[in-house]
Amino acid sequence: MPLLPAPADEGRLEECVDRIDELVNELAHHPEIVLALALRIHLGALLRAMVESHACTREEARQFVLELEHEALGVGDD
Repeated sequence: MPLLPAPADEGRLEECVDRIDELVNELAHHPEIVLALALRIHLGALLRAMVESHACTREEARQFVLELEHEALGVGDD
């Protein structure tokens, strides 16, 4: 699935996650809901751009969002 990094990109993914963590820490003075909404806007735009540029399909983007929901909220966990 294109939304998963290739093994060669795992280091780049870790570096990117670290950088995003730094940026979020710089924005810690904003309420969590503001950060969550801003990240939602950016994630939505990024996923749309990926679909439009054929980096992934609509179904792959949809599956990514479902997996995010499961990870974030434990949907389906008993």
